[in-house]
Amino acid sequence: MEAPVRLSGFVPPLCTPFTPGGEIDTASLRRLVEHLLAGGASALFALGTSGETAHLTAGQRRTVVRTVVDAAGGRVPVLAGVIDMTTPRVLEHARDAAETGADVLVATAPFYSGVHPEETAAHFRRVRDGAGLPLLAYDIPPCVHSKLPGDMLLSLAAEGTLIGLKDSSGDTNALRRLLVERHRRGLESVFSVLTGSELTVDAALLMGADGVVAGLGNVDPAGYTRVYELARTGDWKAAVAEQDRLAALFALVEAGSGMSGTASAIGGFKAALRLLGVIDCAATAPPLTALGEEGVGAVRELLVGAGLL
Repeated sequence: MEAPVRLSGFVPPLCTPFTPGGEIDTASLRRLVEHLLAGGASALFALGTSGETAHLTAGQRRTVVRTVVDAAGGRVPVLAGVIDMTTPRVLEHARDAAETGADVLVATAPFYSGVHPEETAAHFRRVRDGAGLPLLAYDIPPCVHSKLPGDMLLSLAAEGTLIGLKDSSGDTNALRRLLVERHRRGLESVFSVLTGSELTVDAALLMGADGVVAGLGNVDPAGYTRVYELARTGDWKAAVAEQDRLAALFALVEAGSGMSGTASAIGGFKAALRLLGVIDCAATAPPLTALGEEGVGAVRELLVGAGLL
């Protein structure tokens, strides 16, 4: 048994560029796709946390997926986030994503109301069956207030509901146990595990993870591709050195002041992309605020220090 889509390597969660007027900047989004593919991306993940999906309208979501699919032109798979609070809402997004050409869906557990793992499992089954596309689970407890249990994930993998996991839980112990149990059950070929903990990608790959989904990879895709390739060839010393360089660059997520951590991180990514000439405008979706001049200056210094400017 093999998964319909086997994910590995560097999978960037694309930022969503806006015009100064708040519309989706499709020209900048197309340039971002080319920037990421040139940096070695093995797939493209639209409408994740870095893509501000929680702040977009349904129409904006459709525009993003349609643009990314068209720009990718079949060169790599396109993953589309269908993140929302309830199963009916997620199903609407999933059907839109399928109609606009996405290859894989990405969903969290339902949120706002607390859910039991059995309810979460039923949610994933309904989404997978309702849209007819492969489904990747997204574990991000700080945002949805529940942790995806490893046994549930692997059971859903064995039955064909899930093709993988993006693990942004930050729980390295749980990740290790999941990878050990995946091996014991012989599910490596049907269930990909991608780490979203972008400061410890080298450690996750050493444990057996298949790849990385890193927001900072919007800025430096080649860096995360190098970490993956070095790890795959067993050059762990070089992989650690590259991870250390990226860890220093990651300070750009803290460049903002007077704003939330999310706004500072996404604002930092977008400011960097504008300074690199990839996108035209660093605007963020309300209520998130963009970086001020001082923050942009800090981002510029970090780009220079990382050898990107």
